[in-house]
Amino acid sequence: MADEIEKILCHKFMRFMMMRAENFFILRRKPVEGYDISFLITNFHTEQMYKHKLVDFVIHFMEEIDKEISEMKLSVNARARIVAEEFLKNF
Repeated sequence: MADEIEKILCHKFMRFMMMRAENFFILRRKPVEGYDISFLITNFHTEQMYKHKLVDFVIHFMEEIDKEISEMKLSVNARARIVAEEFLKNF
C-alpha cells in the first residue's frame, strides 16, 4: 500500500506526464477515473505499430515510473532528514 508521500509524488509526476501526453501516442491526457495513468491503444496504433513493441513500451514505462517515484521518495526523505537535523541544531 502506498503511503502519503508516494501518493503525492505519483500525482505530481502523472500531472507532469499528462502535460506531455502528445509525445507518448498512447498515453491519455486524463486518466480513467480511479487510476493514476491510462493508455489508449486504438486499432490505428495496432495497425501502424508493432504490437509486441506496444506491450514492451507499456511494461517498460510502468517499471520506469515505479523506479522514478521510488528515487524521488528517497530524495525527499533525505532532504527532510537534513532539514530536520539543521532545525534541531538550534535546540
